[in-house]
Amino acid sequence: MIELTKEKPNIDESAFDGAMYHEGVVDTRHGTILYLEDVSVSFDGFRALNQLSLYIDAGELRCLIGPNGAGKTTLMDVITGKTRPDTGSVFFGQTIDLLKMDEAAIAEAGIGRKFQKPSVFEALTVFENLELALKANKSTWSSLLFRLNGEQRDLIGQTLETIGLTALAGKRAGILSHGQKQWLEIGMLLMQEPLVMLVDEPVAGMTHQEVERTAELLLSLQGKRSIVVVEHDMEFIRSIAHKVTVLHEGSVLTEGTMDEVQNDPRVIQVYLGD
Repeated sequence: MIELTKEKPNIDESAFDGAMYHEGVVDTRHGTILYLEDVSVSFDGFRALNQLSLYIDAGELRCLIGPNGAGKTTLMDVITGKTRPDTGSVFFGQTIDLLKMDEAAIAEAGIGRKFQKPSVFEALTVFENLELALKANKSTWSSLLFRLNGEQRDLIGQTLETIGLTALAGKRAGILSHGQKQWLEIGMLLMQEPLVMLVDEPVAGMTHQEVERTAELLLSLQGKRSIVVVEHDMEFIRSIAHKVTVLHEGSVLTEGTMDEVQNDPRVIQVYLGD
């Protein structure tokens, strides 16, 4: 059983104050950074999301659970612009309409996503993977002339420390364990300095020790970023969750603490069993 202290996150408001998107700023004055209201998505007659409404607070670590087909992946696809909903609204802060933006613009605005399978560059070193992920001008000419400045080196150093890979900075990513590759990819996401991180099944295939370290890593980030975690490992969810949202048939079934949702008869019936 994983036992970690889950203190209420101390929100680093400065992390959200300066998030620029073109002419505007991500407006989190009301405490909420992601708004999804009455979102529906259908594929060939199957309704993957059904009038779903969800609100994520600035600095919150939210866990999403639900059986296969509940709509978790589609929800992430909608937030990141991969899938356009049939109906509903999706806002980043008070004023940024994500449905008017493509995937690249949404990422640039400050929403990052980590998929289940790590996709690091195995022939490059851990340091080089983080360098490549830097939020910088990626044009061919700029890339040819690019040199790290002191601030960027400091950011890479801080990220290496955060993900626990400082001692492996000069090693090729291909030699890392599965868990270490997952942490490296989280580090690559952090290099983009997102305000919202969507993390899909981060502990699948990990050892017990790696699961514990991943819980510690994600808990260390709450308050500095808003993090949405999709995961099937209930022990891991219990170790990190303040608030859990349960999806079922494309809608929010219930929300609450892990104890509250585990003891909800509807959740027991549709997902947790027993």
